[in-house]
Amino acid sequence: MTIKAIVLDIDGTLLNNEKQISKRTKDALIHAQKEGIKVVLASGRPTPGMMHFAAELKMHDYNGLLVSYNGAHVLEVATQKELFSQPLTVETSRAILEHLKQFDVKPMIANEGYMYVNDVFDGILNLGEMGEQFNIIEYEARGGHFQLCEKADLAAFVDFPLHKILVAADPAYLKANAPKILAPFEGQVSGVFSAPMYFEFTDLGIDKANALEQTLKPLGIQQEHIVSFGDGHNDLSIINYAGTGVAMGNAVPELKAAANKITVSNNEDGIAEALAELL
Repeated sequence: MTIKAIVLDIDGTLLNNEKQISKRTKDALIHAQKEGIKVVLASGRPTPGMMHFAAELKMHDYNGLLVSYNGAHVLEVATQKELFSQPLTVETSRAILEHLKQFDVKPMIANEGYMYVNDVFDGILNLGEMGEQFNIIEYEARGGHFQLCEKADLAAFVDFPLHKILVAADPAYLKANAPKILAPFEGQVSGVFSAPMYFEFTDLGIDKANALEQTLKPLGIQQEHIVSFGDGHNDLSIINYAGTGVAMGNAVPELKAAANKITVSNNEDGIAEALAELL
């Protein structure tokens, strides 16, 4: 099998638990690019929150791609050219944000360097088994390099297309209420958990694999040429799409069941370990 592209989720996959790319993983990915293999970062993160990882991996030198917002947007790193974009409509975004008002959740939306929330001080979540209390709004703003801005009524405020609506809540509450949160929009949008405390809305048909189909095939990179790495539910599409789907050792059970291969965890250089065997 000829490998032409390596597709990587970021959180829990490319990054260790300290939110860093280990030296061994970084060296393996830079070496792969030197050998002519395209690196693609595919994340639920917004595009600005991915740029520093692209720079660390020298993707601007090898024309890598950033698949952001769970597949709603694709950027060519070297040229900064938009290769694909499919946001939610303004009408749909407003309807979702209006519907969310009846739930104990924290919606977050982003546009042109700003992240908009109802209350910048209301970001504390109880993550239960996942750890202590955690300020999710601060985490998202810092991770995406956004300025924070309050809007009392996000539904009334939105007059621009959104690539994603991020919904954060305590994991137990979100798990119990996700079906009701999605119900009025089923068949109109895509809704997926990206972590136990995150539920994300994107346009119908949007996922990471669709973004690969739209952008890699025109470059002559077919499914059988792709190795994909992931750990979460929103990585299932790229694991199924790729010729070789690799689940991290820390991946959710559903992803491990779908994968062709299971490597060690994100804290044990799982990507580098797998690439040493595959390349």
